[in-house]
Amino acid sequence: MGVTHLHAYLNNPLARVVAVCDAVRLPLNGVLSGVAGNIRMADDIYLNPDVKVFRNLDELLAEPGIHLVDICTPTPLHPEQAIAALQSGKHVLCEKPLARSSLEAREILKAAANSPGWVMPAMCMRFWPGWSWLKQLVAEETFGKVLAAKFSRVSAMPAWSNQTTYKAEMDLGGALFDLHVHDTDFVNYLFGLPDSVFSSGVLGKGGAINHVVTQYHFADGPTVHAEGSWLRMQGFDMAYTLHCERVTLDFDLARGTDALRLTQPGKMPRTVPCDGPDGYNVEVNYIVDCVVNQRAPQIVTGTDGLMALEICEAEEKSIRLGKPVQILNATTSETHPPTLLKPETQCA
Repeated sequence: MGVTHLHAYLNNPLARVVAVCDAVRLPLNGVLSGVAGNIRMADDIYLNPDVKVFRNLDELLAEPGIHLVDICTPTPLHPEQAIAALQSGKHVLCEKPLARSSLEAREILKAAANSPGWVMPAMCMRFWPGWSWLKQLVAEETFGKVLAAKFSRVSAMPAWSNQTTYKAEMDLGGALFDLHVHDTDFVNYLFGLPDSVFSSGVLGKGGAINHVVTQYHFADGPTVHAEGSWLRMQGFDMAYTLHCERVTLDFDLARGTDALRLTQPGKMPRTVPCDGPDGYNVEVNYIVDCVVNQRAPQIVTGTDGLMALEICEAEEKSIRLGKPVQILNATTSETHPPTLLKPETQCA
């Protein structure tokens, strides 16, 4: 994911990559060779030869002139690294989930409240073509009320999940916290905090939940459920269906350029174009724009990242108890003191 984000910054004329920190692999003379990103084959990334390289985050954070730190490390490292970056006065884009637990996420938000920097979790589906438009559509009831919705995100087991870097797969959260969290967050984005969840799942050898199906209950809202899985033998797919009063919206990544279809009564289904850059590029462009214009992120906030974790924790509890779990709205608000920045955002 770090490579994917690097490509996005290099495509943004307002951002300049000034430093890279990695414990294992670093650019040599500005070239990061043969590393695959999240959605592209391995290639070489050409950075400015003057880009600084570090194996220790504290050394990077001591560098002057860095405005934004992008954290693309395994989940267990997020709290310590995000808090350190915020305490050094930097803005932070942190890969999802924001932390492994809501308790740790609250510590990150506490650090943000006492820092001139902001923290934004990288919930890329809020920016994804074919998905981002749903927010306004649902809020304005463009096609009437949403009656029912389903979301699906299924993948083969990622190779990194089998590494022994951490004591157990529970440290990483399994598919529930690493993959399904996208759809949990998106459900909250569209419909608000559910009253309760009722989930079932499949546990991996280490006890983490690697397949989950959740029913989100809204007292006055639509019927909503989502599936997340690492049990697929090969590949990846994501999809949604929204049944509104006057239309059915159907997205399936497997259809390629015909991914999004709209069906109305008495009419043939039609494809809705999903042009433009992918959600990774859009979210990076958004956080850069926020930093340059000294404006706290609004599309996704640290509180949103906390809420996604709280819902996922309720889903995990529901699976382990075999019954519905109520969700309490106990999120913490954020404050964002003003900060002065140069017109060009420098990123690490």
